[in-house]
Amino acid sequence: MNVAVLYSGGKDSNYALYWAINHGFKVRYLVSMISEREDSYMYHVPNIHLTDLQARSAGIPLVKGFTKGEKEREVGDLKTVLEGLRIEGIVSGALASEYQKRRIDNIAEELGIKSFAPAWHRDPTEYMKELVRIFDVVVTGVSAYGLDESWLGRRLDESALEELKLLHDRYKIHIAGEGGEFETFVRDAPFFSSRIVFDETEVKWDEQTYSGTLNVLRAHLEKT
Repeated sequence: MNVAVLYSGGKDSNYALYWAINHGFKVRYLVSMISEREDSYMYHVPNIHLTDLQARSAGIPLVKGFTKGEKEREVGDLKTVLEGLRIEGIVSGALASEYQKRRIDNIAEELGIKSFAPAWHRDPTEYMKELVRIFDVVVTGVSAYGLDESWLGRRLDESALEELKLLHDRYKIHIAGEGGEFETFVRDAPFFSSRIVFDETEVKWDEQTYSGTLNVLRAHLEKT
């Protein structure tokens, strides 16, 4: 089956791509939606420009869609992109967001294609354990009490997961960040020919909102 993967560069979209490849789908395109808003309702925003490097490393064509990030209209912007592609299915990294999954499913139904969400309603702890074994994942955004500036740029590993479990018990933080508590970026994956290396980054932290981002200003591919 020819499919496109909705691709943000983070852990969930890379898992969706990993799943599609391992299930024998022909991934024709990676689709990245570029939003003008920093708080898009549907799409991942931090470091979305780096999907160019990831797509090059994966050897899969990248299709970019642009949206102003207006609620509901951004859904139509995705549909416009997908209807121009010769695909039979769309694969997304939806984990627990009914808002996101329902809208992607509706687009697929309107276009007469299949919608796949391989991580849907998986146990967050088991899911994250699998992700840190497969990928090199770093935190690029935080927005929850308990996740301070020190998390920005931190690699997610077993030690980090143990801390996230404690934060879940204390502050009810979703271990997989599905409530918007944190955003991620995948620097290396089994389907990459080269890993992404950060050359220059900047940290932006807002003490009033207790949130921040790691913005990657320059990066390059390095053969693994």
